[in-house]
Amino acid sequence: MAEPKRPMDGLERVLGRGPHRGLAPTPDAKRLAPGLKHRLSFRIVLKKTDLKSEMTEPFQFKDSDVKIEKRETVFQGFFRMDKLWLTHRRFDGREMPTFTRELFIRGDSTCVLPYDSDRDEVVLLEQFRLGALGRDQSPWLLELVAGMDEDGESPEEVAQREGQEEAGLTFKPLDKICDYLASPGGSTELIHLYCGRISTEAAGGLYGVEHENEDIRAHVFSADEAIAMVNDGRINNAAAIIALQWLQLNRPRLREGWS
Repeated sequence: MAEPKRPMDGLERVLGRGPHRGLAPTPDAKRLAPGLKHRLSFRIVLKKTDLKSEMTEPFQFKDSDVKIEKRETVFQGFFRMDKLWLTHRRFDGREMPTFTRELFIRGDSTCVLPYDSDRDEVVLLEQFRLGALGRDQSPWLLELVAGMDEDGESPEEVAQREGQEEAGLTFKPLDKICDYLASPGGSTELIHLYCGRISTEAAGGLYGVEHENEDIRAHVFSADEAIAMVNDGRINNAAAIIALQWLQLNRPRLREGWS
């Protein structure tokens, strides 16, 4: 006598029984609410994961866990683009199959938010940015003082050089905000981010190095107005957003310590 079949549970009714479970959802799966579909997907993934090999702490992998099998330069101009064939360890203990990536080779940069703690004002620079062209906004952005780090220069030296070239400003002192990777999925660039004390008494005007095709207008804004432009999206570049949000958190300390 054949053994009676046990009733199917809710997951089986949607996904079906047998060796194909999880691979060929029935039409009922398409009618599931998005939240339920997410929970079902999560349950299937857990069944396939070897929890004993799962790494529970972050940052356990190192450079030595990446193997670059081949690398070639596919473009060389003002910047460089390389193509890499590589593999690396996976969280489940296996090794990733060889795959390719293009990598934008760009040097590190330094950015500074100029801040007058006595007047509670900042200086922001307006200039054309090609990467913003074709979007539903002006391609002239409000940004920080910024420049690429040259060989042999410290970030602090870059900050002072660019402060003079782009806004006629000298920073004293410079407070370190952070270092961050600008777009690590495809670029090598690291940003050194600072806030620099200045006086806005004579700030503002037109600047830029002509032979580098720079055309810059320096604006003076109250700190409140600059932060409001982050909140409403008029300022939408990463360095300015990070620096102004940092200023919002640190204004009381700077106004007391710098004044």
